[in-house]
Amino acid sequence: MYFSRKILMVSLLCIYASCNADAQRGGLSLDYYIETCPSVEEIVRSETERIMSIAPTLAAPLLRLHFHDCFVRVSSYDIGCDGSVLLNSTKNSKAEKDSPPNFTLRGYGSIERVKAAVEEKCPGVVSCADIVALVARDAVSILKGPYWKVPLGRRDGRISNASEALANIPAPTFNFTQLKASFAVKGLTSKDLVVLSGSHTIGTSHCSTIATRLYNFSGTGAPDPSMDPEYVARLKSRCRPTDNTTLVEMDPGSFRTFDLHYYENVGKRRGLFTSDSTLLSDGLAGSYVRRQGSLATAAEFFEDFSDSMVKLGSIGVLTGKEGEIRKRCDAVN
Repeated sequence: MYFSRKILMVSLLCIYASCNADAQRGGLSLDYYIETCPSVEEIVRSETERIMSIAPTLAAPLLRLHFHDCFVRVSSYDIGCDGSVLLNSTKNSKAEKDSPPNFTLRGYGSIERVKAAVEEKCPGVVSCADIVALVARDAVSILKGPYWKVPLGRRDGRISNASEALANIPAPTFNFTQLKASFAVKGLTSKDLVVLSGSHTIGTSHCSTIATRLYNFSGTGAPDPSMDPEYVARLKSRCRPTDNTTLVEMDPGSFRTFDLHYYENVGKRRGLFTSDSTLLSDGLAGSYVRRQGSLATAAEFFEDFSDSMVKLGSIGVLTGKEGEIRKRCDAVN
């Protein structure tokens, strides 16, 4: 009898622990579509591989879509990863994608392509928000980055507000204090901040984003003194003050491979954005940057990045009967 009660108690504790873990993930689960669409991850992976085979530089924009989707607050309560960044503006509402922080976002068509493939197999079942999270993971892993298990079960939101995107998405001009505060509001730590900044190991940015930093930092008419002078000269050779079209690599020489090279560059004062360079101004973040930049293997960073991406993807999700499952990702049903 005692033994049976002990087994029951252990079982209850296990159930409680499992429920508590699910609560921490916002009600998401790894087997959410096991009965309704068991092949969803295979479909998403296959379509993402096709897209990347044609346009490998889309990996960074697809990852960025997920980040920008999760970082926006709507109305007076937090809603994060709800696919709102995908919605088009209407005559009565200007959507997130038409807000300045999102002007350079790309990959919307790729998400629609993946959504169409999933809909063909499992109509009306898988949310656009879940597809964005899965595509981000697959895009990273295809570029030799980490592969993490994505908890699923997000529902799609019906609201997309340009002003909320402007107010909530961290800017590349932010210093560490501003970045830390922005991340903290979303329940992300300073470690998450420095780890997720590592996503800048892939992708490019427009010269216009760094023009002030190169030519008139803080109104001085000079470049940012925190940058390596040789790096400044190299960037100036590519970017004129009024250049709005030229692209520069965020991780020169390694921008198509997800690796540690970003941290090596930041440690050498060659971070492209103020938000990169400012990591060195914080003791713990700077220590992480320097350690990763000196390592021969990315195993620690890959594990940290996977953990932080799961946290990011669980911010303010809609679950259960909240929101909807969109038929198309760019418009509410």
